[in-house]
This record gives sequence, C-alpha cells and structure tokens, in this order.
Amino acid sequence: MNLSIIIPLLNEEESLKELHNWIVSVMESNNFSYEIIFIDDGSTDTSWKEITALTTTNPAVKGIRFLRNYGKSQALHAGFKAAAGEVIITMDADLQDNPDEIPKLYEAIRTEGFDLVSGWKKKRYDSVLSKNMPSKLFNWAARKTSGVKLHDFNCGLKAFNKKVVKNIEVSGEMHRYIPVLAKNAGFSNIGEKVVQHQARKYGKTKFGMERFINGFLDLITIWFVSKFGKRPMHLFGALGVLMFFVGFAFALYLGIDKLFIHKTGRLITDRPQFFISLTAMIIGTQLFLAGFLGEIMVRSKTNETRYTIAEELNTTILNEYSK
Repeated sequence: MNLSIIIPLLNEEESLKELHNWIVSVMESNNFSYEIIFIDDGSTDTSWKEITALTTTNPAVKGIRFLRNYGKSQALHAGFKAAAGEVIITMDADLQDNPDEIPKLYEAIRTEGFDLVSGWKKKRYDSVLSKNMPSKLFNWAARKTSGVKLHDFNCGLKAFNKKVVKNIEVSGEMHRYIPVLAKNAGFSNIGEKVVQHQARKYGKTKFGMERFINGFLDLITIWFVSKFGKRPMHLFGALGVLMFFVGFAFALYLGIDKLFIHKTGRLITDRPQFFISLTAMIIGTQLFLAGFLGEIMVRSKTNETRYTIAEELNTTILNEYSK
C-alpha cells in the first residue's frame, strides 16, 4: 500500500464527507493504493455516524472511535499503530489542509529520501493576533530549543516514512513536536515543503490561546526529556553532588573555625552559615536520591493504558493500547 492517511478529529461532522471525496479524487488521479484512517477523538456530534457511512461505501476507509476525548497525540498514536502504508500522511479534518498537497509530500519521502516532511503554511488565513503572531514566537522558540529547523511545527499536514511512525512514541500533548521526537529517535533527515493553507469552512477552531502556553510547557518538557530522559542521574546527581559539596564546605569551615580560631566564640548553631550548610546538604542528598530513583524508573518502565477505544471499523488493531 502506497499511502495511509491519518485524520484525527473532534466534532467535524460537516467537513468529513467533503474531505473524503477530495482525498479519493487525489488518490485516483495519481493511481495511489491507499487507506484513510479517521480517528474520532470523543466527538459529541454525528462525526462517527458520518465515518460509519463512509466505511460502507469505501472499503479503504477505516474508523477508530475513542470512548472519550483523549487528545490529538493519542489519536495520532492510534492511527500510527493501525497504518499499513509505506508513507503515512497526517492531516486535520477541518479542510484547512489541502489534499492536493499529498502527492508532493509522498514524492518527497519516496524519491527525495526524507524520513519526515513537514508542511509549512507560509501564507495563513488565521487571525494575526490570536494565531499568527503567537505561532511565529512559538516556532522560533521550538527551533532554538530543539535544533530542528522548521518554520511551522504546528502544521497538521506531514508525511512520514513508515519506519518513523513505528519507532516513536507520541504521548501527552507532544503531537506538536513529532519532528523533534523523530530526531531524538535517530531520524535526522527531516525536510519541509510549503503547503497551501485554507480558511476554515465549517465549525470553529478547537484550539485557543491556551494551546500556545501548553506548547511552551511541552517544549520545556521535551527538551528536558531529550537531554536527560535516559540518564536522569546526570542532571539530578550532578546538582545533588554540587549542593552537598557546598554544604559540606560550609560545615568544614565552621568546624575548623570553632576548633582552631574562635574557640570561645558563639555556638556553631548560632551562626547563619550552619543553617546554610545543613540546608545545602539536605537538598543535595534529595537531588541525588531523585536522580537515583529516576534511573530505577527508566530501567523498570511498565506499560500503562493510554486510551480506550469504544469502536472500530475495518481495522485489525486491539481495543486497548499501551505504551
């Protein structure tokens, strides 16, 4: 199979049929073998009914419905698990991503040798103050922090080599940073293509300003995890040893001063340096233990349920997914 097209969605009943027909038209005109995987992330409208109807008319359409809303990252995780195509395309369901861009992204993976190609919505039709400016600031910070030189981390239209999506873990709210996750997993051939952005045709956006705040917090998380996730002792242990050494140095100074210099002076416990040294040694010990416990957790990581699927159509994946 040439292509797996993964479409996470939440309450997009009006756009699904039109999006499906558009994608099918592109697939047939390019003679692609394909599958379309809709992941209903707990919609409360008739989106699942629309997906069910599409599966009855087109056997290439597959559907996964979550029991409740788990978030876009979990939806993409389910889609990646189910995908069978050699190239995986992700796109949003709101018709702001143009299916006509799919052949260009497919060729970038198959003939240009990229592991991942991200879309760049160079010309946007969103609000300047609420989306464009915060997005530019967010993307600048993501480039500087991650080292991945992309202009648009948030673009939902991306193409992946199959081996990428089968070897990365998309959890929490990390869907914004899939290129960073891919880089951390060893897939360094990451490219970017300018894609057409379209104004939302139906409904309203599911994201507000809070997504940028969450995005920056996630950026700090992924930076920390990428640097120290596999070796927490290198951070906490080093800080712990440093703090303990500072505290011990103060204590040693106080001891020498009391024994040999100011023998008849005030008690050690009356001096502020005593409490500084005591606090520093306690904090240093706690940091060292945090690093040690982190190392134990990394080495004994157990599976946990990430989301529960309520219903599936035309898929062969299990009802529950674990890490």
